[in-house]
Amino acid sequence: MGVELAALIILGYFLVFFVIATIIKNNSIVDIGWGLGFVVTAWIIFFIKADFTIAKIIPNILVSLWGLRLFYHILKRNIFVEEDFRYKKWREDWGKWVVPRAFLQVFMLQGLFMFVVGIGVFWINTTTFTQELETINIILIVIGALIWLFGYYFEVVGDRQLKMHIANKNKTQKLMTTGLWKYTRHPNYFGEAVMWWGLFVIVLAMPSTEFWKYLAVISPVVITYLLRFVSGVPMLEKKMKQNPGWDEYARVTNAFIP
Repeated sequence: MGVELAALIILGYFLVFFVIATIIKNNSIVDIGWGLGFVVTAWIIFFIKADFTIAKIIPNILVSLWGLRLFYHILKRNIFVEEDFRYKKWREDWGKWVVPRAFLQVFMLQGLFMFVVGIGVFWINTTTFTQELETINIILIVIGALIWLFGYYFEVVGDRQLKMHIANKNKTQKLMTTGLWKYTRHPNYFGEAVMWWGLFVIVLAMPSTEFWKYLAVISPVVITYLLRFVSGVPMLEKKMKQNPGWDEYARVTNAFIP
């Protein structure tokens, strides 16, 4: 079984979250499961296939560094709090259909996005490579890992700088415009997109010509589009625009790419 195994694991994973969310009446716990789901799926496939090669260990470690950090961040923020206002609004709008619609439009939809975004890493874990890694493959893996590290730096440092800015009681303005935020209005979102492009380069490094290898480009394309035009930048900037100095900051600082 190939990438279909990843789909089955993701289905079971989100079914667990759906059952718990239905019992406690809090669909926003799905956000806690997002980053962790990539980690769980990748490593389960890894151990099922029992092909313990460095070509599979490297992308799994990179995904784990990203996913576990995100899991901890959201868990710390959302655990033991009431349902997020977005999900609460949907609960009211959906009425008696809240359970089936939550299953399809919250949990299964997020599962679909997880499968699409993680397809490259899942494909690596499900595939047995019969050819040895050549020099060009190793070089591409190193390049992909360096691209990933560049993105990870932007995400981690950007988040850290924002956290320190928010905690600073003596700040003169609400907008964060220093550090990495001087070069892009969303260094953390930019960094996350770059990480997935780095992982795609690692996918390309694999000694295979399978269809899934090249289809995996959909992973960084989708996550970049979502962050830049759907759930990331647009939603956050609705709040940022209310702060003094926004117009000048937006004029001199690009929204995404530094």
